[in-house]
Amino acid sequence: MKAIAEIQAFSEEMTAVRRDIHAHPELGYNVNRTADLVASKLEEWGLPVVRGVGKTGLVASLKRGNSTRAIGLRADMDALPMQEANVFAHRSTVQGAMHACGHDGHTTMLLGAARYLAKSGDFDGSVHFIFQPAEEEGAGAQAMIDDGLFERFPVDAVFGVHNWPGIPEGHFGVRSGPIMASTSLFRVTVTGAGCHGAMPHLGADPVFAVAQIVSALQSILTRNKNPVDAAALSVTQIHAGEAQNVVPTDAWLGGTVRTFSEETLDLIESRMRAIVSSIALGLGCRSEIEFSRNYPPTINDPEQTALAVQVMREVVGDQAVDAAIQPTMAAEDFSFMLRAKPGCYAFIGNGGGDHRIVGHGAGPCLLHNASYDFNDRLLPVGSTYFARLVERFLKRA
Repeated sequence: MKAIAEIQAFSEEMTAVRRDIHAHPELGYNVNRTADLVASKLEEWGLPVVRGVGKTGLVASLKRGNSTRAIGLRADMDALPMQEANVFAHRSTVQGAMHACGHDGHTTMLLGAARYLAKSGDFDGSVHFIFQPAEEEGAGAQAMIDDGLFERFPVDAVFGVHNWPGIPEGHFGVRSGPIMASTSLFRVTVTGAGCHGAMPHLGADPVFAVAQIVSALQSILTRNKNPVDAAALSVTQIHAGEAQNVVPTDAWLGGTVRTFSEETLDLIESRMRAIVSSIALGLGCRSEIEFSRNYPPTINDPEQTALAVQVMREVVGDQAVDAAIQPTMAAEDFSFMLRAKPGCYAFIGNGGGDHRIVGHGAGPCLLHNASYDFNDRLLPVGSTYFARLVERFLKRA
């Protein structure tokens, strides 16, 4: 690994910052303390900061030379609404909130890159450091875009990283094209006619209708969707009734759909609506379907991905970069930024959990797990990647 010496020397301070953020998690758009900390560090290093972009997001900018080219680097700041199982010194001090996805680490890595570039970076052009709220829920990336992010801070390309447990510590994984899926949620409500459970012929049973719908929805994946197009359709909730001898009036089911293309998502939603309506009608019931498209698929630009891979290999070596990693059905709202600008989103390995310290929870160190913790040994690696990416993208003529 070729971590920048100045960044490596700053690693202990980065660890302290990361653990401070971890101990004080904030949810959604309510990331005021985190944004205050980030802004104070950036201003300490001489970077001008614009607050309140997309409610509580912030952007710091740095310009060198005369080039009009510009690059954006993004980190997310929000935590998850879950109780932490770890009991080490930097555990969450906020009941029901936890940095269980590593956004504390992402923020700190970008801070480390900003510090180095402000003091020593050699480049010609502009870099915008984007610190975003509400990635987990609330589409904070879209909120920043809607607030004029790329009009106020124009960029030619935008980049981000996410730590990934299971990938070896400090290795990178990336691919051109789709790397993460879209996420959509659905709720199907079926209304029938309630009656005594001993006399079902006198009513219209919504529970039976829902049961048929659950099975029929899977036919979309096996009989309507092209087999080479990946997708997931999962029914995760079924709710109906209050008494065992009563056929209820209403029943509902809910779940999620994941795809790597808008076209596949269009097909699934269209077929879902047809199946739900037909089955409910055929069984004497009425139906309603709510289908919410939350985040689009995260699709990397081929040219910017190739550049990112070059930088990764310079930082960690050829053997530590998987440039054709398998995509994941998890979703990420950096996808909104990649719809607006070309760029690349990559994974940096959090390792297998051997970075655990005394007081770590008993559960696996996986994303969205109560025993998760970011691997602080990644901080100089991620910061170096961001910094070298800027210097390569904005290379002096």
